[in-house]
Amino acid sequence: MEILISNNQDISVNEELLKKIAEYVLKQEGISDAELSIALVSEDEIRRLNASYRGKDSATDVLSFEVEPSEQVEGIPRLLGDVVICPAVASAQAKEYGQTFEQEMGLLLTHGILHLLGYDHQEDAEAEKMEARERDVLSAFFGKTSAKNLSKERLEH
Repeated sequence: MEILISNNQDISVNEELLKKIAEYVLKQEGISDAELSIALVSEDEIRRLNASYRGKDSATDVLSFEVEPSEQVEGIPRLLGDVVICPAVASAQAKEYGQTFEQEMGLLLTHGILHLLGYDHQEDAEAEKMEARERDVLSAFFGKTSAKNLSKERLEH
C-alpha cells in the first residue's frame, strides 16, 4: 500500500494519522495493494479546482479525482487517484459540526476514498449507502462518537 501526501498549505496536519486512516479505509473495502495520492491545499487552490472541474466558484472541503480504470497487473499496486482536501475548510467545519479537526479530516478523507472506489450520493439510496459506510468505518477507527454528524446535507460533492 502506498499513500502519498502532498502538503501545500499552512495548517498543521497529522500526516501519519491520515495515512493510517487511508490504509484502514482501503483495507475495510478489501483493497490490499493500491496507490493513493492525498493533496492538502489552500482555500484558493481548492476554489480553483472546484471551479475548473465542477463549475462551482467556491472553496469546498474535499474533491476526488479518479484514475481511469485500467487492467490490473499482478505485482503493481492499483492506482486509485487523488483526494484533495482543504484543511482550512475542514477546520471551520469541525467547529460547526462539533468534531475534532482530526475527525473532520478523517471524514473528508474517507469520503474522498469512497468516491474513488465507486460510491456516490447523487440519489437518496446511494447517499444512504455512502453515509452508512462512512459511519461504519469512522466509528470503527475513531470510536462511536466520531460519525455522529454525517448527513445527506454534508455530502454535496
